[in-house]
Amino acid sequence: MDLTTQSFLDQPELNDEQTTPSNPTAEPGSLEADVIAALRTVYDPEIPVNIYDLGLIYKVRIDENKQAFIDMTLTAPGCPVAGTFPGIVAEKVRAVEGISDAAVELVWEPAWTQERMTEAARVELGLI
Repeated sequence: MDLTTQSFLDQPELNDEQTTPSNPTAEPGSLEADVIAALRTVYDPEIPVNIYDLGLIYKVRIDENKQAFIDMTLTAPGCPVAGTFPGIVAEKVRAVEGISDAAVELVWEPAWTQERMTEAARVELGLI
């Protein structure tokens, strides 16, 4: 069963320190760490960097029912995969052992910038 948009909206807000690519707080071996590992297997179709290190994942939350709620963005609002990419990400997260379901919300605020990338991603792309 897919999570509804309403159930996603009913989730409490997370602060930026809870889980962001530049400040991951997931304990190694935790379900959250497993979700992040799955997110790191999804690559932007136009940039050879995974979506987590690229900084496209803004928030990851797993509730008491093992449902994952993810806020993500794209590098640009006009991105041609905007209609399909969140579903691809949700399917990857649903495949994580222990996750009962996943909802991915596409957000545009704050706008994505290169500063959201990890240092490793910037090095890989030759930006530093």
